[in-house]
Amino acid sequence: MKDAQKPNHVSLTTLVNWLREGRFVIPDFQRDFEWEPWDISALMSSIFRDYYIGSLLLWKGKEENFKALSCEPIYAFNGAVGKTDFIVLDGQQRLTAMYYAFMSPNAKAPRRASRFRYFIRVDKFIEEAYDDAFTYDWTKRGERLSNDPERQYAEHMFPLSVIGKTGWALFEWVNAYKKYWEEKARLAQERPESDEEQSAHQNIECARRFGDHLKGITEEYQIAYIELDQDLQLDKVCDIFTQVNSRGVRLDVFDLINAMLRPKGLQLRYMWREAEPRPSFRFVNTDRMNVYILQVMSILRQAYCSPKYLYYLLPGQERQVREPDGTLRSEVLIPGKAEFESLWTEAVAALDKAIRLLSYPTGFGAIASRFLPYVSILPVFSALQTEAGNLPDFSQPDAQRKIRQWYWASVFLKRYSGSVESTSARDYQDVKAWFEDDSAEPGLIAEFREQIRTIELRTETRSGTSVYNGIFNLLVLNGARDWRTDTVPQHDELDDHHIVPKSWGKERNLGGQIDTILNRTPLTGATNRDVIRSQLPNVYLPLLIDEVGESAVRDVLETHFISPLALDILLKDPFTPDDFDLFLAERERTIRDAIEDSVVKSRSPRLRAMDTQIEEV
Repeated sequence: MKDAQKPNHVSLTTLVNWLREGRFVIPDFQRDFEWEPWDISALMSSIFRDYYIGSLLLWKGKEENFKALSCEPIYAFNGAVGKTDFIVLDGQQRLTAMYYAFMSPNAKAPRRASRFRYFIRVDKFIEEAYDDAFTYDWTKRGERLSNDPERQYAEHMFPLSVIGKTGWALFEWVNAYKKYWEEKARLAQERPESDEEQSAHQNIECARRFGDHLKGITEEYQIAYIELDQDLQLDKVCDIFTQVNSRGVRLDVFDLINAMLRPKGLQLRYMWREAEPRPSFRFVNTDRMNVYILQVMSILRQAYCSPKYLYYLLPGQERQVREPDGTLRSEVLIPGKAEFESLWTEAVAALDKAIRLLSYPTGFGAIASRFLPYVSILPVFSALQTEAGNLPDFSQPDAQRKIRQWYWASVFLKRYSGSVESTSARDYQDVKAWFEDDSAEPGLIAEFREQIRTIELRTETRSGTSVYNGIFNLLVLNGARDWRTDTVPQHDELDDHHIVPKSWGKERNLGGQIDTILNRTPLTGATNRDVIRSQLPNVYLPLLIDEVGESAVRDVLETHFISPLALDILLKDPFTPDDFDLFLAERERTIRDAIEDSVVKSRSPRLRAMDTQIEEV
């Protein structure tokens, strides 16, 4: 079996020759060269100080791959393209930085109005004053210095562009630099009263040591790279590529798919620009919405959505499917351009509808982006909503009930905090099978029934976790009414505020316990400011009772999962830390009941409240 990847290394001299010859090309999906001038200088410092600069990931090229990925030469390449060898999957910024510094092309630096030239201050380098040794210049002075060898020798400025020249240019520069100071030493002998001779001899030694160092670095410094075999399938390359992290920026599979679609007449970036302005897409705080569209498409067509499966969305692309008897057959998911565009439109509409449903106060209660339990659940939630919408009308309510159970169980079991793509595929298949067969209930639901009474709620003190946000969503769904006006406020007016003030907990060293979701509830800023005002509940609640009556206050507080017993505890005077603990325990019980109703019994909090009222009557 042929090796799919070959670890290797190359000397700096050889790598520079490859750069000069144009052997590296950049696929269209790579972001532009974006390093700042000081980033390039820092890379030069690392190389000449013999530091490791990371390995490169290269794909041995062939004509069909160059075309499929719309490859182009490195930024500012000014040579004649000869034998192109490698598609750069990771290392573009480093390779381009080396090309720009060593070849000194007549091109502006990225986002700059001028051309930059790079130098090593030889005397500082030998002194190991490395912070001062590596420098660059974009002014006329730098241009004149680049064209004046005598001035370079006098100022100890070695142009890195010498490295990029062919032949004996490097040896000739070092030799001329040394001879320059040898001549200075000879002339100084004629002026014995001057100390110039000693200084010149020091510079001769500096030139010798610098020459030896350059020879060692150019010949012996090794750059590691991994070469993927040219016959490696594009879907495998896609999967490898998406795992690569370069300088802390994750490389996006969307750009890869966009590059591969261009030869097929599809401009994915333009399609995304048309979809992006939707209010629902702007509502969600994520930069992966364009990838989520592709994932919805993939789930709807093949159930899976990891990067290697997105590759099969390409029109006309074959994939191998194993039959139950073990035989393989080929199939094409999307025959042509028109069907890709149609599926894209369907996925955009599905995500748009799903986000609006999640954000509705009567849908799933995520009234603001920061209260979404998971953003990563969007692709599978959207796909399941689409599948439910395709069922006969009489089957849709039952499918929606099952989606709600799956969704809330996923939230409170923190299901989408790990391997999201594999979890999405498994959940999509399980819930879809459940639509068709009531006995095919996913194991997730049974797992939740067993754990409902042991899920830790008191320690949920940080907004943004799935459990914290899930409880806040349930409060919104329960129709939490304003404590002053007894009306459901506009969703954009709500935030989670403390019931027992934070300042009281801080004075009593309660630590993070005062911030638990059990002590927080959706209130308007006006109510928090005008009613609570950092007062204890036994102060502000009696004022509300005097104003609107005890029965009305109890009714309002029950919409916040504050039971009659919890209210009695809050009214205690004095109110002690032990009372606070009792209040948290009672509210935890009430909220657990609401969670159980949403998932196990599949009843909304509002329906449960109506049942309670009916029972009381």
